[in-house]
Amino acid sequence: PHGVRSNVIAPGPIAGTEGMDRLSAKDGQHKGAAERIAPLGRLGDIRDIANSAVFLFSDAASYITGQVLVVDGAFDQLRTASLPYPQSVLDPDSVQKMIKARM
Repeated sequence: PHGVRSNVIAPGPIAGTEGMDRLSAKDGQHKGAAERIAPLGRLGDIRDIANSAVFLFSDAASYITGQVLVVDGAFDQLRTASLPYPQSVLDPDSVQKMIKARM
């Protein structure tokens, strides 16, 4: 009733951030990270997060509240997927045995 909206931005792996720098020190400077984020094939950029914030503050998002905006290049969806990407999407028949074995 007071015009207050509450949304959250949940960033994924963003290059050039302290969190990514700490993680990459353990596994060797982002080696292979872009390949693991297969749909976009790149790490996020600080501008990706900034653009998300600009959107949420804009009139275009005036009816959006109580949401978590995940900005991660689909990394979260791949992490929870138990089938190989992109093979499972491009050729579902090729992973049919894997699906049946888990049921």
